Formats: sequence, C-alpha cells, structure tokens
Amino acid sequence: MAAKSNENLLAAASYLLGFVTGIIILLVEKQNKFVRFHAMQSTILFGGIFIVNIVLGFIPILGWIVGLLLSFVAFILWIVLMWKSFQGEMYKVPYVGDLAEKQLAKMK
Repeated sequence: MAAKSNENLLAAASYLLGFVTGIIILLVEKQNKFVRFHAMQSTILFGGIFIVNIVLGFIPILGWIVGLLLSFVAFILWIVLMWKSFQGEMYKVPYVGDLAEKQLAKMK
C-alpha cells in the first residue's frame, strides 16, 4: 500500500511546478508508467501554456486579457490534475493526454 501512495504522490508532484517538475520527474523516473504519464502530460500541457502566455504577452490588451483567462484555466487544471493523480486516477486531458502517451511510446 505504501508503494502505491508514493507513486500517487510522485505523480501529483509532477504537476507541482508545472513543466519544470514534469521534466525533472521524467528524467528521474524510468519505470513507473503511471508517474511517467503524468510527468509527460504536465510537461506538454504546462510547457505549452507557458509558451502561449509568452506570445500573448506581446499582443497589447487583447493578448493580455486572453493570457489572464488562460492563466485562470491553467490554475484550475493544475489543481484538478494534482488531485486526480494523487487519487491514483489516470486522468487524460483531451488531446494532451493522447499526445503524452504517444511521446512516451516513442521514448522506449
């Protein structure tokens, strides 16, 4: 039982600092598919949001408003994904979850 809770905690931690912890956990964890999936999903999702927010920052007013809304959505996703992974659920964000699985399959 302790191993399962450690695995859930590590999966949730992959979302803690967005794509940064996702990358770190991908580099450290080589075996556990559940943890690696959440780390890859975190890396793709929050890395993408980070890049889009940078681009939106260059667009006056409308870009800033969209960036603010995107940040709010990212915050909600961050909470939901940490909770779901901590509960041991293999929750896939639409499109991103499938992309994460494909990337992990290529890394083998």
